[in-house]
Amino acid sequence: MQPNIVFAFADDWGRYASAYCQFEGENSLNALIDTPNFDRIAREGVIFQNAFVPAPSCTPCRSSILSGQYFWQTGLGAILQGAVWDESIPTYPLVLEEAGYHIGYTYKVWAPGTARNAPYGAERTRYEPAGSHYRRFSHWATEHVLELGVEGAKQALLDETRQNFNAFLEARPEGKPFCYWWGPTNTHRTWERGSGKALWGLEPDDLKGRLPDFLPDVPDVREDVCDYLGECLGVDAGLGVLLERLEAIGELDNTLIVVSGDHGIPGFPRAKCNLYNIGCEVTLAARWPGRIPSGRAVADFVNLMDLAPTFLEAAGVDIPDSMTARSLLPVLESEQSGQVDGDRTFVVTGRERHVGTARENKLPYPQRSIRTRDFLYIHNFAPDRWPMGDPKGLDDLQAKAPSYESLASNTREAYPDLDASPTKAWMIHHRAEEDVRELFEIGFGKRPQQELYDLRVDPHYMNNIADDPEFEAIRKELSDQLMQILRDQNDPRLVETPCRFEHAPYGGPDSEGA
Repeated sequence: MQPNIVFAFADDWGRYASAYCQFEGENSLNALIDTPNFDRIAREGVIFQNAFVPAPSCTPCRSSILSGQYFWQTGLGAILQGAVWDESIPTYPLVLEEAGYHIGYTYKVWAPGTARNAPYGAERTRYEPAGSHYRRFSHWATEHVLELGVEGAKQALLDETRQNFNAFLEARPEGKPFCYWWGPTNTHRTWERGSGKALWGLEPDDLKGRLPDFLPDVPDVREDVCDYLGECLGVDAGLGVLLERLEAIGELDNTLIVVSGDHGIPGFPRAKCNLYNIGCEVTLAARWPGRIPSGRAVADFVNLMDLAPTFLEAAGVDIPDSMTARSLLPVLESEQSGQVDGDRTFVVTGRERHVGTARENKLPYPQRSIRTRDFLYIHNFAPDRWPMGDPKGLDDLQAKAPSYESLASNTREAYPDLDASPTKAWMIHHRAEEDVRELFEIGFGKRPQQELYDLRVDPHYMNNIADDPEFEAIRKELSDQLMQILRDQNDPRLVETPCRFEHAPYGGPDSEGA
């Protein structure tokens, strides 16, 4: 019997769920939150310690996941602004539909979905009859607190998810398995300031001493992170609605449920749109009784593009030759915990263009990385460029908005590859102060061509040891391994001269979508 497939994939979620405390300890941010629904899936199935996105930018990441390929193999799906879906590339939802599945989504996907030039009509598979207020969870709830109360406002949003999911289920032809993508975006900027405490009872001061070393541990930044954690709780609450409905219709145990997120936390230096752990590391758990042994924690390194062939193999459908990723089904079905597949000891990630106008002439910031258990190696192909975008108008912006409060919502022009946020504004406003200057440079400044971090002693990747003679052999080994993989996978950065990403329509002054 073919399983149903439910993929819960939250925009910008990162790796924030209480189940990860078992790997991080009680001083982690995850120790401050409770995500019972994600934890249930992990407990009744398997949780992955080392899951990474193929790219820390939504469109290339989703292109990669849908197609089961590295993002640079997805045509114009490899960039954010100006992206166009290549209809010749097979994607797992369409392959499943051809095999008889009822497919659909709510909120954000990409293509096939709400994309420009999507391979089929987006409205045919979009199920949002109750609306899409979930996208603005903390804003909407705050706007309706006086009318509905805190719990009533949150419940109204959960009811929206329930009704949207019900519409999808009711449209299913009798006897057909289904494939559903639930894509909440509330963990993407923006969110209501102070909502972590007001809506979820989280205390910003509890974050003191728990932030990564590259963030200033000050009240404004703690509150910003606290509000984000509240949005993570909103994602988990919606996940509970899906589980409840599947259980109510008797389909829960015949459903492969996979839960993850689309790269790391937005609006914070070194996170989203960066190849450091906080930008690429995500939650990943899966549940499928009878096929996935429960209570396991897997240490294998997983690239989320592996999900496309996994879903197809689970459904008993042939995997297209274009999918260069490897199915996770053998790992999911194993009885083992820890390292299951001896070949899954690293993951390769990369980035090209995010915001089209982030740099002069619409140029990308090309970088690739390889992450192992102990080390993170990053190769920056154009170290002369600004990784977070040009600091254009920075002094003018400061003059127009001399206080931090007036700057907080007005930071898109400078460093535009970093989302506008209170944290970004605080760091720009205080960047000249002695105890902030170094952190600002680490987060916003230019970077050398090669970066290497020993995560055993430097978990927040503060000390680049790429030029340290003691680590030269490791640097060379990781660099050689990364470059060979890029060549084997036909990465334009290595196999094309000139590289397509430097020219229109991917980049350059004539590129679209900027």
